[in-house]
Amino acid sequence: MGQADLLTYCLAKLGAEETDPWDEGGGVMKVGGKIFAFVGEATLGVKVASSTDEAQEWYQRYPDHVSTMAYIGRHGWITVRSDDGVVPPEELRELVDISYDMVVAALQKRLRPHG
Repeated sequence: MGQADLLTYCLAKLGAEETDPWDEGGGVMKVGGKIFAFVGEATLGVKVASSTDEAQEWYQRYPDHVSTMAYIGRHGWITVRSDDGVVPPEELRELVDISYDMVVAALQKRLRPHG
């Protein structure tokens, strides 16, 4: 699944917006002002758990394609190779869904998207 497809999928989420906080070309997806995905040319960064231990399912399923995300991995964020077809598109979409849902659930009620 390519970067453009992942960006389109993320932007279809209620209240989602793409930002470019580091002037590196965008790909930082937010909802309610909080990041739910980092979409790169070859990788997807998402929150799938509350801690690294809880994310073990994904490390075991794709040991050569999933790693702990730098700096925030201890909070359940992983990086997934998305450019070579090993991780199927439906699972990449599932990862986005998990991350989006976790971030929305943690938002203050007034910041949650309505629809």
